[in-house]
Amino acid sequence: MLGLDFTVQAADIAEAVAPGLPPEETVMSLAAQKAAAVKECMGDSQRTIVGADTVVFFQNRIFGKPKSFQEAFSMLSALSGNTHQVYTGVCILSAKGQELLFFERTDVTFFPLTQEEIWNYIHEEKPFDKAGSYGIQGKAAVFVEKIQGDFFNVVGFPAARFIRKLRTLEK
Repeated sequence: MLGLDFTVQAADIAEAVAPGLPPEETVMSLAAQKAAAVKECMGDSQRTIVGADTVVFFQNRIFGKPKSFQEAFSMLSALSGNTHQVYTGVCILSAKGQELLFFERTDVTFFPLTQEEIWNYIHEEKPFDKAGSYGIQGKAAVFVEKIQGDFFNVVGFPAARFIRKLRTLEK
């Protein structure tokens, strides 16, 4: 889709940030930590490295990935019938040694959901690898009443903005 030759390498980090950070600073910090960890693993590689992290933000709370069915249920119940924000932070470490850090925000409104819908989704999808317990690109698409902003940001990576930022580093 992006026309880039890339390799995916998971970053082995604790995903810890200072408590009380705003969501945009949280995702940018985690993206930078991930990029730095991958750079360290790659040694003297002359490749551009990208780190990214996504969270859901609602009522002054950050929803990361749920650790249990009950936590996933609680997250989706809170989001039901409400508008929340999805933040993705991206850190680009260029092969030339430049660093570029940015975030994208998208507003997502869910229809009201029944408990049955939520439990069925959780048991079918096992959303333990998804911020906020849902993947908009899958069965949770039917939860979404409206979206304002970048759809791909909600999927987990703001592709269009990333390409534009990457081009600024290549000049």
